[in-house]
Amino acid sequence: MACVSIMRAFLAVMLFACAAAAVRAQPAAQLAPLAHSALLAVDAAPAAGGLVLRVRRAGSDTPLAVSDVAVTIDDKGESAIARSDGSWFVARPAGVQDAGKTIDVTVGHDGIHEVLSGRLVPPGAVSSRASPAAGTGLSSSRKQLLWWILNIAIVLIATIAISRRTS
Repeated sequence: MACVSIMRAFLAVMLFACAAAAVRAQPAAQLAPLAHSALLAVDAAPAAGGLVLRVRRAGSDTPLAVSDVAVTIDDKGESAIARSDGSWFVARPAGVQDAGKTIDVTVGHDGIHEVLSGRLVPPGAVSSRASPAAGTGLSSSRKQLLWWILNIAIVLIATIAISRRTS
């Protein structure tokens, strides 16, 4: 009986810990397609203090090993800084709205440089190029966390039901 009580307490603590992590998690910037070529695609999203860019292989979500990125917004060069998650950050002055501006991204990869051009979609606007998953409202990591919470709750309910049968 003591073992069942310990198991219940452990599962309850795990359930509350996962729920707290889901509540604390901040949603990531919603990346929208900016431009693409035959080899690669660039996704962009406004972020606090600038823009976030992600370069990936065309037709897949796998990141690409990029040697350098140069960004031009309305014919003005901006510096891009590599981030640890494989994306790039372009710092922008406070109060500047980049929605609708022409953005040229020069990407160096596999010994070549490609120039991709596009216009940044305003936040909340629906792009005809946007992927179907872009409008779901939850990131994949948050969905996975919610599935884990649901699975733990099911195991907890099953444990309680089995423990009542055996006692």
